[in-house]
Amino acid sequence: MPEIVTLVDADGSPTGSAERSVVRRDNLRHAATAVLVRDPEGRIYVHRRSPTKDWAPGHHDAAAGGVLTAGEDPEESARRELEEELAVSGADLRPLGLNHYEDDTTRVVEHVYETTWDGPVVWADGEVVWGAWLTLDELAVRLADPGWSFVPDTRALLARLAADRVGDYARLSAR
Repeated sequence: MPEIVTLVDADGSPTGSAERSVVRRDNLRHAATAVLVRDPEGRIYVHRRSPTKDWAPGHHDAAAGGVLTAGEDPEESARRELEEELAVSGADLRPLGLNHYEDDTTRVVEHVYETTWDGPVVWADGEVVWGAWLTLDELAVRLADPGWSFVPDTRALLARLAADRVGDYARLSAR
């Protein structure tokens, strides 16, 4: 059965829905979630996406998340994606607002959350093939390397959080 994705306008308000394959093919603006997972020491979980992903395959990412299915609540979607991708369940989600991202391959309005997690991380559904906890300084060094493949929407999100001096994300712009 095809996955039906929530379409949104530039402000993030729902405007309809479409099959995931149509959203990707026609680069339709859609809703998604992005959850930044931090540990109690402040490190951030960075993972590499499976080479079979339909967008940014094999790229590194610092957000768990995915498309919002039709009628799905953003926080419910964020929790579902966290559990599916990293086997993180029952975590407290802190909203960080919306992130708007557009390029030639995707147009998305992401509902962004942050959580602190001190339990195990398990690559539950095959969408993640590697992961590690990095300090923000370590992540900043990697992001500065143009040869390091990193999903562009999360790169833009982290840059915005750094520029807006949200929490300690400003450390990402110190390099």
